[in-house]
Amino acid sequence: MAAIRLLIVDDHAVVRLGLRTLLSDEADLEIVAEAGTAEEALRRVKDLSPDIAVVDIQLPGRSGIEVCRDIREQFPSTRVVILTSHAGESFLEQAMRAGASGYVLKQVGNEELVRAIRAAYKGEIGLDSRTAASVVSRFLEMEKTVDRSAFSELSLREKEVLALVAEGESNKEIGAKLNLTEITVRNYVSNILNKLQLRNRIELAKYAFVHNLKDHMD
Repeated sequence: MAAIRLLIVDDHAVVRLGLRTLLSDEADLEIVAEAGTAEEALRRVKDLSPDIAVVDIQLPGRSGIEVCRDIREQFPSTRVVILTSHAGESFLEQAMRAGASGYVLKQVGNEELVRAIRAAYKGEIGLDSRTAASVVSRFLEMEKTVDRSAFSELSLREKEVLALVAEGESNKEIGAKLNLTEITVRNYVSNILNKLQLRNRIELAKYAFVHNLKDHMD
C-alpha cells in the first residue's frame, strides 16, 4: 500500500520539525515537503500533488483557512487538515466551509492528528476527540431547538389532541378523554393538520414521535 504523501504548512520551523519527527514515525505516512507561507504552500501543492496538506490556521499574510480554500479550488485532489490552537466553533465552521477534511487542536495528543490524517485520506472528516465532542454537543442542542419549534404553533389543547391521535385514539375516544364533542375534536385535528402542513393522522402520529411530543406538553 502506498504511503499517504504529506505537505506540512507552518510558519514556525520548530513546529515543522516537531511534526516531521512525529509523522515520520508512522509507516504509512510520507512527508514530501514543508512550507512556511501561503504562497510557498500553493507552489508545493502544484509541484508535488500531496495527498494531504496539514495547514496551520495562522500563517503570515493569510490565514490557513484561506490557504485551504485555495488548495481545494485549485488542486482538489489534495485534501487539507487544519491544525490550530483555536477551539471556537466559528473557526471550525469556517474551515469546513473552506473545504477542510480535518480540524485538529494542537492541544490534543499526537495520535489524534495521525488519526485525522488517515480519516481525511479515506474521504472522511478527521476531527480530534475534543472537537468531535463539541460538534456532537452542538448538534444535539440544535436538535432540541428544532424539536421545540416543531410544536410552537400548537396550543396546549392541540398538543393534547395530537398526543392522543399519535396513540391511535379515534375522535370519539379523544372527546371522551378530554371532555370535548366529537365535532370539536375533528376541528382540532383539522387545524393541527393545517398548522403542521400534514395530510392525515398517520403523518401526525409519525411527526409526534419523531419530534418527541411528550417532552413538549407544557
